[in-house]
Amino acid sequence: MNEIYRIIGMRKQNFHQVLDRMLMQQMEKEQMLIIIRQVRKDHPKMSCRDMYRLVRPQFMGRDRFEAFCFEEGFMVELKKNFRRTTNSLGVTRFPNLIQDLELTGVNQVWVSDITYYEMNNRFYYLTFIMDLYSRNIIGYSESVSLLTVDTTIPALNMAIRARKGHDLAGLIFHSDGGGQYYCKEFLKITRLYIFRNSMCDSVFENPHAERLNRTIKNNYLYPYGPENRIALKVMLKKAVEMYDMQKPHGSLKGLSPVDFEKQSKLLTENQLINKRKKETKKENVTNNNFESVNN
Repeated sequence: MNEIYRIIGMRKQNFHQVLDRMLMQQMEKEQMLIIIRQVRKDHPKMSCRDMYRLVRPQFMGRDRFEAFCFEEGFMVELKKNFRRTTNSLGVTRFPNLIQDLELTGVNQVWVSDITYYEMNNRFYYLTFIMDLYSRNIIGYSESVSLLTVDTTIPALNMAIRARKGHDLAGLIFHSDGGGQYYCKEFLKITRLYIFRNSMCDSVFENPHAERLNRTIKNNYLYPYGPENRIALKVMLKKAVEMYDMQKPHGSLKGLSPVDFEKQSKLLTENQLINKRKKETKKENVTNNNFESVNN
């Protein structure tokens, strides 16, 4: 490697700095594609220039953004099948680990997604992390950029704090293929807690996270009508609380996520108590039989 550094005329440190910037740009483009697809779905005829005014990517100017849209096929009417960007930089990808998986409790699978919220002709980015078993939103963030430090990392840290005292080793963290979910800063945290990273190839493989995005935006935030970022933060917190603590879910026997978790915990504790009682009763019977034989 030292010979390579010498040939290209760069120091090792400078080379890795350039490589890190290239990887970051690739990750940002991956997530930008996901956001653009969401925008085009809501605004089918919106021009690329208007999308730029709304999205306002910090890492890309207007001309580069329009060229990027052209390269990805967004200058014309969006088709059902999207051309994926090539992964020439060796970006990490993870297999889908939740297909046909039967859940029996919390902290087995967390699902996550990033979406946008439009307010005053500007986009804000919302990241959610939900426990798939209970549908409980355990982590979220709001930001004006798509950087990992502003989106997935704050949401993940919040989720970990929310589950403090729980054994999270082996938990499956499922997401889309956005760069914020495979950058080294994010993976450093998931590896620290021994999570198993999982990714989908299409939105159809992360339907619960997609549905959560629509519910929070359409059923709460847009009706609340925040007028500035401070109000958005307050209303987002309220929306999450209403969703977690009060919203009935048909898949949760009509309970809210918080109440469903409480009920599940109580049932588990009762099952453990009954199991201990049966084991104790069995031990007593065995001991009595042993004493009878000896007598």
